[in-house]
Amino acid sequence: MFNTMVEATNQTLYMVFGSTLFSVILGFVPAIILVLTAPDGLKPNKVIYQVLDFIVNTFRSFPFIILLILVIPVTRAIVGTSLGSTAAIVPLTISAIPFVARVIESALRSVDPGLIEAAKSFGASDMQIIVHVYFKEAFPSILSGIILTMISIIGYTAMAGSVGGGGLGDVAIRRGYQAYNLNYLFVTSLILIVIVQIIQNIGNYLYKKLS
Repeated sequence: MFNTMVEATNQTLYMVFGSTLFSVILGFVPAIILVLTAPDGLKPNKVIYQVLDFIVNTFRSFPFIILLILVIPVTRAIVGTSLGSTAAIVPLTISAIPFVARVIESALRSVDPGLIEAAKSFGASDMQIIVHVYFKEAFPSILSGIILTMISIIGYTAMAGSVGGGGLGDVAIRRGYQAYNLNYLFVTSLILIVIVQIIQNIGNYLYKKLS
């Protein structure tokens, strides 16, 4: 049991950190576009903002278990298979991108407009404002949002395990639920709780230090 749980935990952490990395990288793009094209943004554009806003909201409303099945062809095209921890990173990333985009957008838009106006008055370019004002001021909030994303993805990995994604969710379903072994259900739940607590505590510490 010990070896099984160690392997499953490693698979879960691999999926969580892998999908978080990719979703943050890919989520930055729509977040920046939303901030720039918002009515009070640096480059207001009603059409682009509304279209992208609709797309982000649509993908955010998709239940993960349905999205997991719908993107199987995409997963196979990218990874070559729809089974395993690496394959699970694809739907996990796709489901997290709109969440990350909205979190980062919210953090960036919470920056004091007075700071942005001050930067404009000093002749700062849009790129300089984005890097030195938006990101610098919003970084603690962005980090907090990324931690929240990681915790959400941990829950999604359990569902990914139900369709061959591996990890603690797979162990809980196959060896716990289907085999009716309560020990596996208890241990997997306990490990997931510990992982969430560790990540949240690290996030809280970093947020306080950066703030």
